Amino acid sequence: MLSKFGAFGAIHALLAVALGAFGAHALKERLSDDMLAIFETGVRYHMYHAIGLLLLAFLADRLGAQSKMLWAGRLMHAGIFLFSGSLYVLSLSGIKVLGAITPLGGVAFIAAWALAAYSLWKSGGR
Repeated sequence: MLSKFGAFGAIHALLAVALGAFGAHALKERLSDDMLAIFETGVRYHMYHAIGLLLLAFLADRLGAQSKMLWAGRLMHAGIFLFSGSLYVLSLSGIKVLGAITPLGGVAFIAAWALAAYSLWKSGGR
């Protein structure tokens, strides 16, 4: 599974670039400035965590598969869908209640980075 995080990271980076271009060109005239800013926040965190998945794949290859790294990757992947996905749908639909999902994605991101840090700390820099 850890080896697939590199592929997931690349796919998410591709999607972040495509969605960013879509937002900049197709949505600029259709969304309010506030909704466009929400969409752009989703794209920004999508790309950050796509790169994070690529980094986890690299580190897992270097350090060997570890269950904490595996969970870090799963949480980062889930966080992209929960955080960025909810912001995309919120900005496009205007359904404000969807903003309640966004913090769950943020918690997933925080937990993913914490697990990655713990895993790296415990590995002793192998």
